[in-house]
Amino acid sequence: MSKIQKVCNRTIHYQWSHVIRRSILSWLIGALVEYILLVRRGMELFDKESFGLMSPVRVIITICWVFCILMVLGRKYKTEVWERWGITLVCSALCIMGMRASAEGAFLGACILCIGIFLIYGAKGWNYSMECISPGKKTKKHTLWILTLLALLFLGFVSLWTVARVYSFKTPTYDFGIFSQMFYYMKETGLPLTTLERDGLLSHFAVHVSPIYYLLLPAYALVPHPETLQILQGVAITSAVIPLWLLGKHYGFNDIQGIFLCGILFLLPSFSGGVGYDIHENCFLTPLILWLFYGIEKKKMGFTILFAFLVLCVKEDGAVYVAVIGLWLFVRSLLSQGLRKERNMALCVLVLSLVWFYGVTTYLNRWGDGVMSSRYENFMNEERGSLFSVVCNALLHPIKILYECSETEKLRYLALTMVPLLGFPLITRRYERYILLIPYILVNLMSDYTYQHEIFFQYSFGTTAFLLYLLLINLSDMKNRKGITAVLSASVLLCGVCFALVVVPKGANYPAIWIEEKESFREIRQALTTVPEDATVTATTFYTTELSQRRYLYDIAYTSPEQVLESEYIVLDPRYEHVFKKYRSSGKTNGLENLIAILKREGYEEVISIEGTLRIFKK
Repeated sequence: MSKIQKVCNRTIHYQWSHVIRRSILSWLIGALVEYILLVRRGMELFDKESFGLMSPVRVIITICWVFCILMVLGRKYKTEVWERWGITLVCSALCIMGMRASAEGAFLGACILCIGIFLIYGAKGWNYSMECISPGKKTKKHTLWILTLLALLFLGFVSLWTVARVYSFKTPTYDFGIFSQMFYYMKETGLPLTTLERDGLLSHFAVHVSPIYYLLLPAYALVPHPETLQILQGVAITSAVIPLWLLGKHYGFNDIQGIFLCGILFLLPSFSGGVGYDIHENCFLTPLILWLFYGIEKKKMGFTILFAFLVLCVKEDGAVYVAVIGLWLFVRSLLSQGLRKERNMALCVLVLSLVWFYGVTTYLNRWGDGVMSSRYENFMNEERGSLFSVVCNALLHPIKILYECSETEKLRYLALTMVPLLGFPLITRRYERYILLIPYILVNLMSDYTYQHEIFFQYSFGTTAFLLYLLLINLSDMKNRKGITAVLSASVLLCGVCFALVVVPKGANYPAIWIEEKESFREIRQALTTVPEDATVTATTFYTTELSQRRYLYDIAYTSPEQVLESEYIVLDPRYEHVFKKYRSSGKTNGLENLIAILKREGYEEVISIEGTLRIFKK
């Protein structure tokens, strides 16, 4: 590259850094103006109804005016330092206003952390350097054996855990019973149909668009049993070790460091615990997102687009992950010198995600059940209640994001995801990397939907990939290679402690239950096989998985009494009285007894009864 080209690239690079910095400052000033107006009106800062008093038009006008002023001043004076400290001061003002509105300890800590990050930015600025990466040395054969052993041990643990849930009848209709019946339909008809999900025959893709499930269909067709799906989930998440290892090698990690990095993956509670509620399409997110990052680092356009598309096929919210990666890559390319190919790649990824998201949301809203935006009701009000309004309100009210992310019930999740990684996903002076924290904030912390910040549910698989990638690239910036090993070894130790204290007791509980009561479970399973495969069946929630190889199957808690009486077989578990609450009558609290009386009155005969666990009625 000639000297003239280098100078031009450097000039463009600095111009874009100015534009980004001034855009952020303008946005923060616009939000601050809205806060001041809210306070003057006597409105509670964190009240949902405050969104209705905020004007997006006024904020946009303020942003444009401030941005224009900053650009004019920037042409005449060197304003970079003043702009950096301006961002710090405005952010501090927002946090102080927030702390005055709420003095909760966790929120105070979050505000102090946020102010601390901006103070570092104000004092030291952005790190623009892009150091050359020295790939790691060739992997030794015994290292591969160690990795294989770790992977097999992890696969064995999660498979034993999840299969034991099936064998001990701990997998409910929502969601494993649904998926088990869906795969039965996929094997028989090629379509993802189910009668369990919405009390009638429909495509699961009317609820969630997840064509990625077809990757599991060939293996399931060979061994068509519910436990097969649990093992396939284990295989899917375990495969994430391959792209993570390759990324470590790309960034110059040696064999020991790579083993530690993969150990962190297997022991991180939010990853290993994600299988705790059975198979979900989210299990594909960790490996696919890591492969997407690998394609980006290797600058392989076709490879990157392929894995971006596969992430989109996981679920409609897969577009969020891909769009965030595209945005981060685009900003990185603007702030780096001579990376035109990377910029083109970023635009392709970003456009693909936006087009896909528009397509699937339009499909769900017109022909499906609609997008599940209700999980973000804490960012909605009567005037603005759509998914788009969630994004709009978040941009209008950034301090509300910080407030929601630091709620008391989310502290455990924050501790189990950030502390084992020693907070390294946050430690960087390349601030464009903070864009990669958006999924962690949006998916796990902003919502008030409890399960999204619970490590034993599937919502952490995608964000785990982002956190591990941030850990990797932030560590790679360290010049002291021994320091990297020390950090990784400490992280492995912390992950191991959390894994032993939190995940192992949960995972080991189900095999223990199965071993202790296996004769009882075997008797129940034998009794359920007497229900004909071509019969219409209504069952209680923990028996639907075992009965899922049927075309017409309903959950008694989610179907109408009229639909129940149209079934040929009724399969009941008397241990769960709350399931029969709709059959309770005035003066009687036992819904099960009422239901049985109705069944006998309608001509049903009790054909099998296992004391305390199972009662089967035939019409």
